[in-house]
Amino acid sequence: MIVVYGIKEQLNPVKAQLSDVIHSCMQSVLGMPEDKHAQRFIPMEKEDFCYPGGRSDAYTVIEINMMAGREVDTKKQLIKALFEEIERQLSIDPVDIEITIKEQAPHCWGFRGMTGDEVMDLKYKVNV
Repeated sequence: MIVVYGIKEQLNPVKAQLSDVIHSCMQSVLGMPEDKHAQRFIPMEKEDFCYPGGRSDAYTVIEINMMAGREVDTKKQLIKALFEEIERQLSIDPVDIEITIKEQAPHCWGFRGMTGDEVMDLKYKVNV
């Protein structure tokens, strides 16, 4: 599950393309399948979105929630790929992107009527 926050006037026009960029990076780095496209976009009013100095109104927060198991190098690859591709394809400066990866143990996930540690038919690997 990925949640993206930004000022609505900046986020809404690039939402579809940003979604594609994020999913492409998730596929290339983590091996996520095409149909594993779980994203939520939260366009916010400027007055409700406080961000650090030195950032523009294009400032965007990307929270990646996933089951624990990926190697540190794999997570770093994902973060770097996102910075690179977002800048290349959307011209958003990396200083305006904040990425956090939030990991939870598989037993803390619930989907398809079971917990993540009970699922045996994932189409992707968690331990990469």
